[in-house]
Amino acid sequence: MTRSQSVTDRLREAILAGVFSPAEKLQEVPLAKMLDVSRTPIRAALHRLAAEGMLEYAPNRGYSVRNLATAELLEVIDIRGVLEGLAARFAAEHGLTPPLEAIYREALADGDTLLAKGMLLPEDKPLFRDVNVRIHDAIGQAAGNRMINDMIRQCHNVPMSSDRNILWDEYRWKLRSHDDHHRLFEAIMAREPYRAEQLMREHIHSIKSQLREQLAGRALPGDATSAHAG
Repeated sequence: MTRSQSVTDRLREAILAGVFSPAEKLQEVPLAKMLDVSRTPIRAALHRLAAEGMLEYAPNRGYSVRNLATAELLEVIDIRGVLEGLAARFAAEHGLTPPLEAIYREALADGDTLLAKGMLLPEDKPLFRDVNVRIHDAIGQAAGNRMINDMIRQCHNVPMSSDRNILWDEYRWKLRSHDDHHRLFEAIMAREPYRAEQLMREHIHSIKSQLREQLAGRALPGDATSAHAG
């Protein structure tokens, strides 16, 4: 991995983790100090992340974190439902290779262990997120469709639109999510493509419902811009 790629990955993770606020301007010098690198890889990273849709660029203003309204975030999740539903269908059509099946089974077992306590401690949350990532990545690899996976990755790069970035505070949502993962595994192993697709769509829809619940009565910074534009 090149220095530029490493810096891009680190900056991407920082944005997804909420280190920077929506619409916050990102300047090369402070970022270079934060990541302990020169301005050259920072400049390349900003350009790359703008191309991915994570950042916005305006002449004379530079780069800023993409600022989405609530409605736009929900639209991204709808798109995820369609794309990941297709990925689940293709995974069921192709089946899981032994290595991917092993990854999926191990992730399910790890999730079961974490949830067996009836609650998740703060230190458990990154572990649960990793379980989720491993499962969805296994499904994506089994789907074998590069274009769909690229588009799914682009959706995940939108802050707050991805369950990789939302660490749900309520245990019931985590339990529901992991139960979905079990049912998806059963459908894929049984080679039931359309059932797998429907289960994945429902799984992503539950993320949309949870996000609505989280944002109830709380406007995002982009909502004001959206309302003004209308």
